[in-house]
Amino acid sequence: MGDYTVFAEAGDALVKLLRANLTPEPVANPEQIGLCSPHSPENNLLTVCLFHIGEDTNDGRGGYDQASRDVQRIRPARFSLRFLITAHSKAPENMREADCYRVIGAATRTLLDNPRLPPGVLGGSLAEYDARLHLLIERLDYEELFKIWNNTSTAYKLSIVCKIEGVGLISKRERRVARVEEFTIKGEQAQ
Repeated sequence: MGDYTVFAEAGDALVKLLRANLTPEPVANPEQIGLCSPHSPENNLLTVCLFHIGEDTNDGRGGYDQASRDVQRIRPARFSLRFLITAHSKAPENMREADCYRVIGAATRTLLDNPRLPPGVLGGSLAEYDARLHLLIERLDYEELFKIWNNTSTAYKLSIVCKIEGVGLISKRERRVARVEEFTIKGEQAQ
């Protein structure tokens, strides 16, 4: 659960996790793993890009939570975020593909070894609310992956999709409620 910054904070946490586990091998510098578009990686060897936000409507949580004595707030909305993790290489042409395979292999292992984002990588409102975010490697068929890449003139690059579940966005919408201060019970007398 967190503030309006939760999507950015979730992306930053994923990058921190990958940096902690992929450096110094197979990626020499943590700065070479970044939150940016796979179409313009600049100096990054691994890019993390949020490409889909989906609201989780399966939990059936509607309504309000009690924020204070006289105020109720809409329950937080839950989201699943899908990130495209793409390997890039600056190696010579004959070693470029193998280099990408190594980087994606290390990223995949990191995601499998961490089914939940560790609290140490969470920042901002996610850390403040002690969020519990789950990581999954999501399987997309080739058509879906190629749709992502075909919208640009960039050739397809080796990628995996990481899904982060449980991202809660706190609402600012509140309502005032009046408390019952007095009530009367009337009963019929027996004759």
